[in-house]
Amino acid sequence: MRKMSDRKRIVVKVGTSTLTHHKTGRLNIRRVEQLVKTLADVYNAGHEVILVSSGAIGLGMGKLGLIEKPKDTPGKQACAAVGQCELMNLYDNLFSNYSITVAQMLLTKYILLEDRRKNVENALERLLAVGAVPIVNENDTVAIDELELEMGENDSLAAVVATIAKADLLVIMSDIDGLYDRDPHKSGDAKMIPVVHEIDDMIRNLAGGAGSKFGTGGMKTKIHAVEIAYEAGIDVVLMNGRKPKRLYDLFEDKAVGTLFTLSKE
Repeated sequence: MRKMSDRKRIVVKVGTSTLTHHKTGRLNIRRVEQLVKTLADVYNAGHEVILVSSGAIGLGMGKLGLIEKPKDTPGKQACAAVGQCELMNLYDNLFSNYSITVAQMLLTKYILLEDRRKNVENALERLLAVGAVPIVNENDTVAIDELELEMGENDSLAAVVATIAKADLLVIMSDIDGLYDRDPHKSGDAKMIPVVHEIDDMIRNLAGGAGSKFGTGGMKTKIHAVEIAYEAGIDVVLMNGRKPKRLYDLFEDKAVGTLFTLSKE
């Protein structure tokens, strides 16, 4: 199995839970600064970085002074439109501290259809060639499927982007350390599964089987993202996004989170 330090092209997906405070939903400034600083170090070490980032709606709510998330789709669209500006401004300012240029890519599932994927691939390749860090998000202002279904499809988006970019690794940063053999919030003796070689019924049940509240929190979409990545032969690491510095450990070939890989060597 290739060492993590040898993986050249990396797609990193961060969710709203990584970017915001759990209680208030407002931006977690310290954590985002740590994330960007760590990604800048990963970039400086010779890796190509593509960041798939959620968070636009949450940031838009803060900018608009909203306490609760809108329940109607146009309200969510408005928050996404305002928040996306805030999100890119944030990343641009933070990455510029390390002399790294970022580029915004807003995608929809229609753009990712077979006849249009080549356009996305070409744009990604050129951005990486000129040394930029592409920052990808679902275009929630016009693509309302995710807003209406509340399915956290940025996990799947990240896997599709990794496939199009021919990435060497997809890192999904979530609010949990990895995949566990049972709900760690209910079982004190729950154990994290360090490596998964196959997505079978047992893994699917752990992610969102009958009676599993744990699965409804988003693990099911992460396993679906792994299946998309598997089809392209791309390994996936699921790790805790609330500890951005663990990325250092990952790319120093230390065990971090759960590794999903088809390789059994």
